[in-house]
Amino acid sequence: MPELPEVEVTRCGIAPHLTGRTLTGVVVRQSALRWPVPQGLARQLAGRVLRAVERRGKYLLLDFESGWVLLHLGMSGSLRVLPAQTPADKHDHVDLVFGAQCLRLHDPRRFGAVLWHPATAGAVTGHALLAGLGVEPFSADFDETRAALLLHSKTRGRRASIKQVLLAGEIVVGVGNIYASESLFRAGIRPQTAAGRISRARYQALAQEIRATLSEAVQKGGSTLRDFVGSDGQRGYFQIDTFVYGRAGEPCKKCGTPIRSSRQGQRSTFFCPHCQK
Repeated sequence: MPELPEVEVTRCGIAPHLTGRTLTGVVVRQSALRWPVPQGLARQLAGRVLRAVERRGKYLLLDFESGWVLLHLGMSGSLRVLPAQTPADKHDHVDLVFGAQCLRLHDPRRFGAVLWHPATAGAVTGHALLAGLGVEPFSADFDETRAALLLHSKTRGRRASIKQVLLAGEIVVGVGNIYASESLFRAGIRPQTAAGRISRARYQALAQEIRATLSEAVQKGGSTLRDFVGSDGQRGYFQIDTFVYGRAGEPCKKCGTPIRSSRQGQRSTFFCPHCQK
């Protein structure tokens, strides 16, 4: 599944090409995505200027004068900026057309989403899919000091594992499976540790490593495990340099101990039994 770095890479890729452009049409080839593509979307958007391409968690937010289009890449989606006349492939489901160019959603598994939030409904951050999200890891609210206080205070008494707490996205958004495993390794925290048992000092180290890991992933174009490509069609390569993710049985890059894997909440977890306590 595309995680926060992949979505941020996509945002950075499409924003320069489409910001300030006028939308001229919407082509819906398949409306049955995770949620149905809203009927009348072309009517809502035709002639509107795209003012900004923003991100909240794993959602891309296209800011038009009359509201926002919410885009989610689901399990296997990607967005490409292409010439509008480019022939569509089998899994090319939606085009937002901007004159001679289009923004095309390719989604083989159809778990992605194209939704509409009108300006009359209030700020897009109040949308039901966004309202419960935690803080952004790149924001000022998640610097080392404030993030440590936030993580420590929100987890007191919680028996859930720290990895499951990170994946839930209620405290901090965007730390998906790959990046949770990597951040916890870098911070020396075992993924199975109960969140309520972690000290504030260790949370400060974890917050620092979350930001560093996600920043590095963005710089490397994200991770391509199956279908993800950036808006320019390039694959990400963060997965080539992971410390633990996908490396079960291989020697730890720090101590040489074989990396272990386990299952947590139906997701694969990777860790070093020596480096992570």
